[in-house]
Amino acid sequence: MGKLGGYLRLMRPVNCLMMGFAVIVGAALTEFSSILLPNLIYGFLTGFMLTAASMAINDYYDREIDAINEPNRPIPSGLIKPKEALAFAFILTAIGFAAALANSYLTNLKSISCFLVAIIAWIIFVAYTTVGKRSGLPGNFLVSICVSIPFIYGSVAVINEVKLNVLIFVSMVFLSITGREVTKGIVDVQGDRTQNVKTVAVRYGEKTAAVTAALFYLFAVSLSLIPWLLKLVSFRFIPLVTVTDFGLVASSFMLLKDHSRENARKIKNIALLWLFFGLLAFLVGALW
Repeated sequence: MGKLGGYLRLMRPVNCLMMGFAVIVGAALTEFSSILLPNLIYGFLTGFMLTAASMAINDYYDREIDAINEPNRPIPSGLIKPKEALAFAFILTAIGFAAALANSYLTNLKSISCFLVAIIAWIIFVAYTTVGKRSGLPGNFLVSICVSIPFIYGSVAVINEVKLNVLIFVSMVFLSITGREVTKGIVDVQGDRTQNVKTVAVRYGEKTAAVTAALFYLFAVSLSLIPWLLKLVSFRFIPLVTVTDFGLVASSFMLLKDHSRENARKIKNIALLWLFFGLLAFLVGALW
């Protein structure tokens, strides 16, 4: 696919789809009867495009580290030039903000809440990329906030406020993503050490990072029954969230048993699958 394929890889489409889907889940967790199809379309587009833009900017700033850790990525491999990646990110950002403005218009003619949430998400990401990335665990928290915001955006896009059940789900997502980011630090420890990125793995070693990641995974699992106990979702939430819980628990024990770079990479990747089942659980539990 050549250069086009390079741009697609720069976007990380799987991540973009998950963030767009997260917006829809956030909307579904509100008053479903109030949802308009344009709300969902513009919301999905906002989440997808801003995530794609953030991935491109991330690769731009990570190009030296990726030259060591991921030399086949589009920028270090020479397929995409750094300036081309930034220009691409600018276009994606413009589309994402335009979709957010359209969503604000649909939600409330006097409100720009959706646009403000999108700007806040963008500011947090830029803060992570330019300053927070080398801070280690605080940077991991910033990433988790960026991943959690689409749920909040989805709620705001429909009813112009954030409901309690959305906040609970956001807490679960935040913990899971933080665990994944700490796991990613084990994978990237060699390049991070050369760039003075102070991840848990760099500062305290891979074993401590594995324990830290496992704790965040398990904390997320510990919250999984609260939505059902509070009657915020139906019983159909349970089977799918059980898959997520089992996956996160199994991943935790696998990581504690073997915290090598290769095993951490596998767990980092498969964690997205468990999160996907979690998203399905939230959606099914809210709708049926």
